[in-house]
Amino acid sequence: MLSEITELFERDLNRLIKEIQSYEDENDIWKIQPGISNSAGNLVLHLVGNLNHFIGATLANTGYIRDREKEFSDKNVPRIKLINDITETIVIIKSALKNLLKNDLEKDFPLAINNTISSTQFILIHLSGHLNYHLGQINYHRRLIH
Repeated sequence: MLSEITELFERDLNRLIKEIQSYEDENDIWKIQPGISNSAGNLVLHLVGNLNHFIGATLANTGYIRDREKEFSDKNVPRIKLINDITETIVIIKSALKNLLKNDLEKDFPLAINNTISSTQFILIHLSGHLNYHLGQINYHRRLIH
């Protein structure tokens, strides 16, 4: 199960890189349209922050300190930095999950999410779903802006 979860995170984060690379104009990564509250760039910052917080810092003790507000307030971060941050996140996730044991999945996740304690397995699946939700938004954003 851990190898499958790791593979899904790596696959989908690589898809995220491809989405960001697919913007013909780098400035479009940061555009918003009426009815769209977040740019693709801010969604990338949010995903990187989310995964580094919940997997990196919480499961692997990386020391990452999340600034969730900044994930949505920062603008015009260069495309190459976004891609590098995603790539680093892949490395962190692979390292963190490699060090888990199968029975760790059944244990309570160290943090409550939405005021609820759930198993580590449930949270990892939840985080994968969260990544995919925003990956779809970014794909739609790119096609809408173009």
